[in-house]
Amino acid sequence: MKISIKNINKHFQQGKNTIHVLNDVSLEVKSGEIIALLGKSGSGKTTMLSLLAGLDKPDHGSIMINDLDLTKLSEEELCDFRAKTLGIVFQQFHLIPHLTAMENVLLSFEINGSEDKESAVKWLDMVGLKDRADHYPSMLSGGEQQRVAIARALSFGPPLLLADEPTGNLDVETGKYVIDLLFKMVREKKTTMILVTHDEELAAKADRIVRLVGGKCLS
Repeated sequence: MKISIKNINKHFQQGKNTIHVLNDVSLEVKSGEIIALLGKSGSGKTTMLSLLAGLDKPDHGSIMINDLDLTKLSEEELCDFRAKTLGIVFQQFHLIPHLTAMENVLLSFEINGSEDKESAVKWLDMVGLKDRADHYPSMLSGGEQQRVAIARALSFGPPLLLADEPTGNLDVETGKYVIDLLFKMVREKKTTMILVTHDEELAAKADRIVRLVGGKCLS
């Protein structure tokens, strides 16, 4: 899944002030490439992910995912794009609290109109949580919850994964285990991944580092 971002701009109004978050940003990502998007808080990293997920649109410019221009899609088309193409791993896990680990992973299949329990079990086994399939999020540690979130995001085989500070709520040792697992799975599946982080050591694991500084993109 290749990405071509050309000359995107994004601003927000804050009272009478205009905040320019992204300024004429262009970026090319090869299919299967892992990009670390590095930058300080407020540099535009999360805004970039929102644009790539089709959750927001730039003021100007284009975002091509293969041959699809996200800026020209309707809301219905964007929902279809996210369901079939995109996996997301959040810092806050975002598991559904009243669903078990198994049911959380099954959500990805149900969104696409299927219910593949065998595959869900396989993915939980891959992240080392097969024996905790019937546990609710409140019964799992932070690292275990993030592993369920990774299984959910990758289970239906999305060609594109967006990861937003995936170890931000984990201790150092657990975070290292989770990120090693994430990179292993993404490389095995040849998934294109955009990883947002402010951690230089984590960013160094990617194929390439792209820095956002002052709303501009520096490769």
